[in-house]
Amino acid sequence: MSLDQTTLAQAAERLEEAERTRVACRQFSLDYPDMTIDDAYAIQHAWMQLKLRNGRMVKGHKIGLTSKAMQRAVNIAEPDYGTLLDDMFYRDGAVIPSERFLQLKIEAELAFVLARPLSGPDCTLFDVLDATAYVTPALEILDARIQRIDPETKRTRNVFDTISDNAANAALVLGGRPFKPAVIDADMRRIGAIVSRNGEVEETGLAAGVLNHPGYGVAWLANRLHRFGVTLQPGQVILAGSFIRPIEVGKGDTVVADYGEFGTVSCHFG
Repeated sequence: MSLDQTTLAQAAERLEEAERTRVACRQFSLDYPDMTIDDAYAIQHAWMQLKLRNGRMVKGHKIGLTSKAMQRAVNIAEPDYGTLLDDMFYRDGAVIPSERFLQLKIEAELAFVLARPLSGPDCTLFDVLDATAYVTPALEILDARIQRIDPETKRTRNVFDTISDNAANAALVLGGRPFKPAVIDADMRRIGAIVSRNGEVEETGLAAGVLNHPGYGVAWLANRLHRFGVTLQPGQVILAGSFIRPIEVGKGDTVVADYGEFGTVSCHFG
């Protein structure tokens, strides 16, 4: 890492202030041009620790950049990850206050809810399926507490900025019909979603778009976090990664993701 503890703490405070005031902060990759991916995760960790000290609780994790196309686009060779906190969860059909966020986008994915601990370094897809209580449709709400485009240089933020920003996660909605992996695993890759905004279809996708099987993302996360001594815990929700492109949303929009036989999950931004 190139960033010291003081810099990490300052970066965490900047993210917290940006979220509180709804004014995005300057790209860290501009301020710290020598930063590495380890620095980015260290900033993310410092921000999450700040939130825990302020009373929040860890309820799970999210995985992003699960498609090869997205990884190539941002010049990274693996997915990224972030933390899900207790105040990020909304019920199916919820009216979500848009004023809470800065630059909203939304994605469709599957959420794994664990029944048993899951840890690396050799976690496999079969370990994931065995440890999962159930899987359910989900919407992930994305935000950007860091400027997507720098107003002075017009430079687009890079993957280090996104990772620092809790991998862009802001909230999630769980819904649809939960199912046990043992019942449906043969078809899980083929689960699809038709995502509409205000009654018009915006995106469609198949779960196979997530590393060929969304459970592989959960196994990757368990192995990735093992190096930090972190174990995925029973009851935690793991967002396995989106299989659609992000959809921009704003105040007044209603989003519905239709997962066919697995039901729908929806929300409205008020």
